[in-house]
Amino acid sequence: MDKRWVLLDKAEGTGSTESASFESISALSGALCICASTARVLINRGITDLDAASRFLNPSLSHFDSPFLLKGMEPAVKRIMSAIDAGERICIYGDYDVDGTSSTALLLLFLRSTGANCSYYIPDRMKEGYGMNCDAVRRLAGERTGLLVTVDNGISSYEEVELANSLGMDVIITDHHQLPPQLPEAHSIINPQQPDCPYPFKGLAGVGVVFNLVMALRSSLRDAGFWKGREEPNIRKYLDLAALGTIADIVPLQEANRTIAVFGMKELSMASRPGTKALVNVSGRSGEKMGTGIVGFQLAPRLNAAGRLSKADTGVRLLTTEDGQEAAALANALDCENRERQEIEKKILQEAIDMVEEGGLHKRPAIVLASEKWHPGVIGIVASRIVEKYYRPALIIAIKDGQGKGSARSIEAFHLFEGLEKCGEHLVSFGGHKYAAGFTLDASNLDAFRQAFENAVSSSVSDEDFIPSLKLDGIASLDDIDDSLVEELERLAPFGASNSEPVFMSQGVEVLSVRVLKDAHLKLQLRQGSKVLDAIAFNMVHKALSPGDSVDVAYSVSFNEWKGRRTVQLKVKDIKLSQNY
Repeated sequence: MDKRWVLLDKAEGTGSTESASFESISALSGALCICASTARVLINRGITDLDAASRFLNPSLSHFDSPFLLKGMEPAVKRIMSAIDAGERICIYGDYDVDGTSSTALLLLFLRSTGANCSYYIPDRMKEGYGMNCDAVRRLAGERTGLLVTVDNGISSYEEVELANSLGMDVIITDHHQLPPQLPEAHSIINPQQPDCPYPFKGLAGVGVVFNLVMALRSSLRDAGFWKGREEPNIRKYLDLAALGTIADIVPLQEANRTIAVFGMKELSMASRPGTKALVNVSGRSGEKMGTGIVGFQLAPRLNAAGRLSKADTGVRLLTTEDGQEAAALANALDCENRERQEIEKKILQEAIDMVEEGGLHKRPAIVLASEKWHPGVIGIVASRIVEKYYRPALIIAIKDGQGKGSARSIEAFHLFEGLEKCGEHLVSFGGHKYAAGFTLDASNLDAFRQAFENAVSSSVSDEDFIPSLKLDGIASLDDIDDSLVEELERLAPFGASNSEPVFMSQGVEVLSVRVLKDAHLKLQLRQGSKVLDAIAFNMVHKALSPGDSVDVAYSVSFNEWKGRRTVQLKVKDIKLSQNY
């Protein structure tokens, strides 16, 4: 699918309508001793003042805001400390995705370090679905649980919290999802989305909220003299778990999340935890420098596989075990389940594509597909693939016994959660955020829901919004691309949501040579003026380039290391013949 090339000449995310002026770029460049191109990238990310830019380029654990700025933190900490002191049974109520399992593992490990009487509960995706459910609440009450702490869920569980209260349990909710119209009557709610929450950063993942809870608990226990005669846990050692959930949940890699990702991936690279070490090994990434790509596309899918096809507590067990042999066995089991998941996903995806093509659904404002044959554990991944292929909001629904479980993924211009709100009368339940959501509905309401959702999309997006955009950080000459620029741009990592890898465009570039790799990729040599650079264009064999062509090329930059030699290489994002651009 062709892309729109969009030059970022505004300070994205700041609400500014002013172009990134030469003066502002020069001021940032001079004050921080960085290249003008690097300064422009920072301004494009909404990082416009000197202090913010310095913090971004030099992340530090001291940059974390006080966890007590989170509304509900103080009463939550007092209640948990009381439960620890009394030996009261605490149960962590988690979720089956990576954010949920890493949140559960992090809090469980910390509470175990205090000697707390604690356990955890992960609902079965197939039988129970997402979030709290009344049967589980009754079961936990029957096990004499006195305090229930939710992680990465609970903000919409009004009835379940009411039941827990009636059964003599206190509930602390830690969550990050958007708020429903009516909040549960919990003992405490910690969610940065609360409108009167003074915590400055609203983009935490569920595990980020839990990490703040653990920071607050540790300092409060220290103030109470709890750690005298005990080993006080090193909070930094939990950052690998925090990074797993933060990166996997695709939250903005800014502010607190950036700090978590930077230092968490350092912990992951050291692989000091048996579970993460085994996970890295089984992914074939042992000894490599950890990056968001490895976490998002290698580690996270394996952790997610258990929750998709069987019980997600395999992931929690892996992340909390101290036994290397057990960790290896659990990681291998997850790897096998991931391969099974891939086969199921491949089959469903092809069926979904066939339905789209046969029905001409790629011309509709949204793609809403349903089948009684589909496994509900992988439909979210299929929805993502459909969005990638057709660039339409995609809703994939698995129907069983008259009820549909759906997963939704969206495009940049359409807010999924708000769209589902407009169709709420046709749904049993729903939740999520801008780009991803889940919902349930009665199968009898499918047609009415499909029409209502298509209307919600068509009323809020334009035809242009259905063309994917490639955002360019600036126009550059190949002469601008050297070792010092690449080294500076590497300081902007880790790349991910709201901090995409910088992309530049060069115009009128001559193709010197073209080599096809594995029948899919192009290995290019490009020249502009006297500068010649190698480039790799993955999955672009269809571009059919020839030596002598004049092209406009959009690319990111990196180092390619081969046999001890390091050279600058362009990673092509898109390429067009100059006369056609």
